[in-house]
Amino acid sequence: MKVIEKRNIYLTFSTTLIIASWILIAVFGLRAGIDLKGGTSWQIYFPDLKNTVHEDQIRSIFVADNVEAFVTSASDGSFIVRTKDLSEEDHQKYRKILIEKLGSLEEKSFSSIGPIIGSELKRKSIWAIFAVMVGISLYIAYAFRKVSGSVQSWKYGVITLMTLVHDVSIPAGLLALLGKWKGVEIDTNFIVALLFVMGFSVHDTIVVFDRVRENLLTNRGKINFGETINQSIKETFARSINTSFTLVLVLVALLFFGPATLFYFILTILVGTIFGTYSSIFIASPVLYLWGRGK
Repeated sequence: MKVIEKRNIYLTFSTTLIIASWILIAVFGLRAGIDLKGGTSWQIYFPDLKNTVHEDQIRSIFVADNVEAFVTSASDGSFIVRTKDLSEEDHQKYRKILIEKLGSLEEKSFSSIGPIIGSELKRKSIWAIFAVMVGISLYIAYAFRKVSGSVQSWKYGVITLMTLVHDVSIPAGLLALLGKWKGVEIDTNFIVALLFVMGFSVHDTIVVFDRVRENLLTNRGKINFGETINQSIKETFARSINTSFTLVLVLVALLFFGPATLFYFILTILVGTIFGTYSSIFIASPVLYLWGRGK
């Protein structure tokens, strides 16, 4: 595999994706769900009128009371209503109105979170992502402290941090686009998905780096640094792809046949897994070469 020789293509492609993701986030922003800003999420279903009820009919009931409501339909025919924090009295009030105007109603879920708790969760979520990224990078720098060859151990940690930023930015940019286009909101599930992606991605990165470290010792004086990295990628490529592919198969199945409420959670993990595997092979290794080629 000639990954090092074609490094400019891979690095340009990833840089373009990261910049595009950051632009989407800056322009559209990330729509915070009730977990992060407070509010009510109410999933309802009309068994007798499942093909005739529309989102606008439900939304108009709340608008009549000057209550802003975001209504989206789920794949199972139910509707997810997101509003400000509703009291139990308001909950029963709107439930009664919906039954009077639209017929029998089944409640699949009802959750309400106050704005103070939502703000605290948002702050802790940001710190969790930051702490995990820095912690992983420091651990890798420590684990490779005795590495001999062309690159100091701290550079392995910094490169890992760069790939994690890559792996987090692309799903976040996608959610920003979907938030503008489909009204998708991020919640604590999104944070969990990002943490999962980082853990999975760094696992592949460590495997490649560790093989590079072994081959640097084995091939010392025999082949150059770029050829050593290419050899290491070739030796770990099948394992990385096969491991990721089995996870992708499961995620695709869940995406189409899993619960509607977890669709975007699963989509985030799926996108992150694909680009996390890509970054471990086609981003981390070329950057490692660029930092160590002069030695």
